[in-house]
Amino acid sequence: MLVLVAVHALAAVTAPVLVRIWGRWALYPLAAVPASALVWALAHTGPVRAGEPVVETVTWVPQLGLDLALRMGTLSWLMVLLVGGVGALVLLYSARYFHSDDPGLGRFAAVFVAFAGAMLGLVVSDDLLLLYVFWELTTVFSYLLIGSDPTQRASRRAAMQALLVTTLGGLAMLAGFVMLGQHAGTYRWSEIAGNLPDGSYLTVALVLVLLGVLSKSAIFPFSFWLPRAMAAPTPVSAYLHAAAMVKAGVFLAALMGPAVGQATVWRAILLGGGLITLFLGGWTALRQVDLKLLLAYGTVSQLGLLMVVLGAGTRNTALAGVAMVLAHALFKATLFLVVGVVDHVTGTRDLRELSGLGRRAPALAVVAGLAAASMAGLPPLIGFVAKEAALEAFLHGGATELLVLAGVVAGSALTVAYTIRFLWGAFAGKPGVAETRPKRIAPAFLAPAAVLAAAGLAVGVLAPAVDRVLAPYADQYPTDEAGYHLALWHGLTPALGLSALAVSGGVGLFLLLHRRRPYLPRLPFDGSSGYDRIAGGVDRVAVELTGATQRGSLPFYLGVILLVLVVLPGGALLAGAPWPRRYQLWDTPLQAVAGAVIVVAALVAARAQRRLTAMILVGVTGYGTALLFILHGAPDLALTQFLVETVTIVMFVLVLRRLPRRFSARPIRSTRRLRVALGVAVGVVAAGMAYVAAGSRVATPISADFPDEAVSYGGGKNVVNVTLVDIRAWDTMGEIAVLVVAATGVASLIFRGSAALDLRSGIPGAAGRQLSSRPRWLTGGSTSRQQSVILQVVTRLLFHAILLFSIYLLFSGHNAPGGGFAAGLVAGLGLAVRYLAGGRTELNGAAPVDAGMVLGAGLFVAVGTGVAAMLLGGEFLQSATLDFHLPVLGHVHFVTSVFFDVGVYLIVVGLVLDILRSLGAEMDRQAEDDQQETAATDVREEELV
Repeated sequence: MLVLVAVHALAAVTAPVLVRIWGRWALYPLAAVPASALVWALAHTGPVRAGEPVVETVTWVPQLGLDLALRMGTLSWLMVLLVGGVGALVLLYSARYFHSDDPGLGRFAAVFVAFAGAMLGLVVSDDLLLLYVFWELTTVFSYLLIGSDPTQRASRRAAMQALLVTTLGGLAMLAGFVMLGQHAGTYRWSEIAGNLPDGSYLTVALVLVLLGVLSKSAIFPFSFWLPRAMAAPTPVSAYLHAAAMVKAGVFLAALMGPAVGQATVWRAILLGGGLITLFLGGWTALRQVDLKLLLAYGTVSQLGLLMVVLGAGTRNTALAGVAMVLAHALFKATLFLVVGVVDHVTGTRDLRELSGLGRRAPALAVVAGLAAASMAGLPPLIGFVAKEAALEAFLHGGATELLVLAGVVAGSALTVAYTIRFLWGAFAGKPGVAETRPKRIAPAFLAPAAVLAAAGLAVGVLAPAVDRVLAPYADQYPTDEAGYHLALWHGLTPALGLSALAVSGGVGLFLLLHRRRPYLPRLPFDGSSGYDRIAGGVDRVAVELTGATQRGSLPFYLGVILLVLVVLPGGALLAGAPWPRRYQLWDTPLQAVAGAVIVVAALVAARAQRRLTAMILVGVTGYGTALLFILHGAPDLALTQFLVETVTIVMFVLVLRRLPRRFSARPIRSTRRLRVALGVAVGVVAAGMAYVAAGSRVATPISADFPDEAVSYGGGKNVVNVTLVDIRAWDTMGEIAVLVVAATGVASLIFRGSAALDLRSGIPGAAGRQLSSRPRWLTGGSTSRQQSVILQVVTRLLFHAILLFSIYLLFSGHNAPGGGFAAGLVAGLGLAVRYLAGGRTELNGAAPVDAGMVLGAGLFVAVGTGVAAMLLGGEFLQSATLDFHLPVLGHVHFVTSVFFDVGVYLIVVGLVLDILRSLGAEMDRQAEDDQQETAATDVREEELV
């Protein structure tokens, strides 16, 4: 099962490339990916029919007790069949629905396959936390699919609405999962089901879970998002809203039903919300003139019916419910695909403009008729089998069940009415409407819908065989009632009479509305108006809050942040902080001297009037901190601090060139005193927090074992470096990813336009060279008289030594001070010297590479190191130690984590290079352009004078 999910992920990554090469025909091989899940599930039909679930467990985070626990029982098996089978057919359909030159086709294919993989992982997850991960992945991917056309405002709004509603419900569901898991001591549902809490604790947990269920499956009051999601392409609607996304909530309700189905709150919410949704969707569907919207509201109504049947909590209703899940996926996916064909061959979905299409496209009408008959509950389709099972189950209950039965019959009549309206609107001839002349329908375009329609007929005829496969799920419910079995014919039963009553009532309702054409009022409650009011209120509050707080004043922003720091943590320190009883100001008087230098430099920096002076003094505080590291016996930290401070000073200098030399006018005396007081308070609170945190430790720190683990586990003596690249390599991976994002952000802000962004590559050309008769000491050839020849000569002598030193630090860092981060900073400083000596031309000559490529290569090497460890049988980023003998070098001690360090080295070098090009070279170029523009303006003004 995990392999199937991984195959979907791999196919999603490669899908854009395949579409770029083969166009829309790439969707055919991609369809084999979800089809593989279908085949795999069919191959495991035997164990599932015998009631033996397929279990697979892979250790994920052992420290937290998290495993990739997968389990496929009867219900999951059915969902895998639908997710894989319908997904494959929709991809085949999409190959004819889209064109190769459609923008975003590669993105659609990738997201669609990724969604199928996430849905597959969801339905086979046994661990609730893992289920939640896949649950949210389906939310994100559905957001991308619904908003697949970002140029359309309706698509963007529908995608955002679906994302907000389902995400908020998912967060509530997560809280319910945590409550259940914490009580049971495990998050595996197969174990939680037998160890449930009771009382109000269980009630709260179930309500939270149901918020996720209702929002995902568009049950009242969350029904409004699904019809708006019809802004998505028809293949998306056919998959997400018939067989996949909206079925996630139904699946979870069915999964938990055997254990909690008799809970009062569970039955009340599902039965009540389901009945309201059943009527709300059915009534609104009768008002629609767009065939796709008609099906959308019909889907809402059908989802309500599914929740009613599955929420009843009995064995027979559960069997009817899973049969309805199967039936709904088959007929609703078919009808959505039919609407897509109608739209393509006629250019409209408006039933007022369609006439006589049934005569012009009889094959299409037959396919639609089969699916519609199943939706209306007519024999011999699976829809009839499932509906009759539900009616029979409710007939043998108490007063509540009989009341629900009346609602189901009335809702079924609405279903029949809008089903006939769909067929009449799409295919019937209409007086006064010109006959529709469709284009030719390619057999491959209609085939997926025909297969699904035929499947609905086949499983209806083979209902006893379907019963034998689905019965193990229903048998999990504790019940004393006689076991019902799915069959096409049970004789002349009351359930058959109720089914006939629903059909005749639906036909009569359609004829009444069709002949008299009364105005159907819009129901006063559908959740949409409430959402709009809430969203509008949130926007209004955001605008008011932004206007009150975001005043464009940086001192105000910092003041608010620092004031909160003083009040909250400072108040906690004063209220009851565990202050240490033993005080030690320093280990050696030299530390007091270094501390005094830092304090004096900070105070003078606060009083400085020149920006450059203040920046240098701030740098002094950093160098003083490095000195403290040395005095504490931490040379590796000191080296890194020295290098970071130096690179920071260089960056500050690059920026300060474009700013005024002096600070702006000082604030008035009272404001200045307030700022001083706030600054002193922040310093005292920060120092107090650090002192309390360091002196209040009661447990042995985990770092106490790092020196031994650095040698035995990481194969190195430099504890700091081994920690970064081995023991805490995951943290380093996150940090370097942030560095890459930061570098990309800086480049996008500084380089104005795509043409300017090309300058990020830094490949030198003749246009960038300045001709001069003076000797050229550097490769860039720039020897402007504003540049120092002495600096150029010194740079030429030292640059290669600096690079060699950086490489030495890189490879020696595992056992001595250094490492990839420090080495990258040294190499970056070498590039900074080249830039300061020769300008942007010299920088381009020294590093004729794209900074983005260097960053990407570093991230690729770092991630590749972890992936390689997994492929060789280890864990991600796990290192290995190799000891061998070379003839000339002798004994060699090599640790594979050095490759991860090389990735860090490349990222740091690329970051510094990117900053030098953006804050340095590009700002120089922009300044020169501004000067040339000013000079040209002056010349034009002189000519006019």
